[in-house]
Amino acid sequence: MILAIPDVLTGDALATARAKIESATWIDGKATAGHQGARVKDNQQLATDDPAGREVGAQIVAALQKNPLFVSAALPLHILPPMFNRYSGGQTFGTHVDGSIRTLPDGRRIRTDLSCTLFFAEPDEYEGGELIIEDTYGTKSVKLPAGHLILYPSTSLHSVTPVTRGTRLCSFFWLQSMIRDDARRALLFEMDVGIQRIAADSPGHPGVVQLTGVYHNLLRQWAEI
Repeated sequence: MILAIPDVLTGDALATARAKIESATWIDGKATAGHQGARVKDNQQLATDDPAGREVGAQIVAALQKNPLFVSAALPLHILPPMFNRYSGGQTFGTHVDGSIRTLPDGRRIRTDLSCTLFFAEPDEYEGGELIIEDTYGTKSVKLPAGHLILYPSTSLHSVTPVTRGTRLCSFFWLQSMIRDDARRALLFEMDVGIQRIAADSPGHPGVVQLTGVYHNLLRQWAEI
């Protein structure tokens, strides 16, 4: 499932966060790439211990934990601290797949079920820079407004096209979901959306309670916590 989450950051919060990361010290993105990724990666990143990156990353996670659409779609168990990258002057990231295991700051290892990209630059500020995701049902090209996030399976092959004008500025990170299987996670999301629609259209409808019970029984059966 590939899903856009709108308005994770907005207004002054977005502008302040962007200013903080833009004024931070950037390094070669290859410093955090694996063997396969380093061969096709050409961008800049903030160091993982950069104070501005940590502050804005915590802000992103806090916003997502309060976002009903994100929580419903991702069913997050662990979220890795967000990282930040930028592309300009023809920089690109060739086709690759994200590593399956990542390490939290406390040393625990987590499985990367879902990948996230949060955009900080508006689409008209740069040319190129589309996130290309090779999905089961075809190839998706993604370039969202600032403050919006794209959520997609970490198993997907993906790339970033060359940025030929301006600067593409994003946060990227991974999470482990309570539901390992993408198809099951998608079913639970669709059921949750359906329950909310029925509840809104027919308040007090007894079917809402029954369907909510089915939802939680499936979650109870499938969740890994």
